[in-house]
Amino acid sequence: MIAEASANGDHEDQDADEVFNDRTCIVTREAGSPETLIRFVAGPDGTVVPDLKRQLPGRGCWVKAERALVEKAIARKIFARALKNKEVRAEPELGALVDQLLVVQVAGMMNLARKAGQFISGATKVDAAVRSGEALAVFHASDAAADGKRKIDQARKAWRLGNDLEEEIPSFALFTAAEMDELMGQNAFIHAVALAGQAGEGVVKRATMLETYRHNGPSGANGGAGRSET
Repeated sequence: MIAEASANGDHEDQDADEVFNDRTCIVTREAGSPETLIRFVAGPDGTVVPDLKRQLPGRGCWVKAERALVEKAIARKIFARALKNKEVRAEPELGALVDQLLVVQVAGMMNLARKAGQFISGATKVDAAVRSGEALAVFHASDAAADGKRKIDQARKAWRLGNDLEEEIPSFALFTAAEMDELMGQNAFIHAVALAGQAGEGVVKRATMLETYRHNGPSGANGGAGRSET
């Protein structure tokens, strides 16, 4: 739940230096890590732009990686106050732009992990990786056949029960098959798995942020999930 500064949610009278601390969400006032926050800066033309790599120069501000909070910051004109510039403007499409950039980031990391041998596709290989315990997370096309997802979900459940774990291996369904064809070309997949290693971990981290952003908070996918997919 979003923490409100006052009973009516009006933040205008708060002192900006106190409210907008480094790595504190400008909407919720909650501190966070780079993995849970998105940095924003003002571009040369005064337009607010996302800084996913946290490398752009100038004063920055942070919003928890939830689209609803980005939309709220736009509606309440919080970016201008956080960046201490009344001329700063956040376009209505900013929330959608963040989603697009997160999508590109996930797809790019999947391609990098594939080259490193830490992201493999194919239902049989995914099933084997899950049952052997090599899988960090599984990925499905969101419109994949229910039977294919069910078989892999059975492997996830078997691994959890066989190892007396509380949670299953995470499962993500972020893109349709057509979206992946457009994003990844010949590297598109229906079922895939991220394996241990820096690149594989990078895929899971970025997928988690995109999932969290779209669902306005942690979803079932990161709790051992995929339960909503079955």
